[in-house]
Amino acid sequence: MNQRIAPAFLLALGLFTLAGCSTPTVLTLNDGRELQAVDTPEYDDDSGFYEFEQLDGNRAKVNKDQIRSIKEL
Repeated sequence: MNQRIAPAFLLALGLFTLAGCSTPTVLTLNDGRELQAVDTPEYDDDSGFYEFEQLDGNRAKVNKDQIRSIKEL
């Protein structure tokens, strides 16, 4: 019985640790719309866009000039 509990506990602990690494973020656009991201958006200097993953799993890009604020939840 103990041989099954220890690995299961370690696996659960690892999953909780990984889940704590992502920081949900809200991007507020100049027109008042809010977009939710799974993690902090990454800024691409070459294109001038923020890239992020939305809560539904889709990737999105938004021009930095369209963003009013970026806040962590």
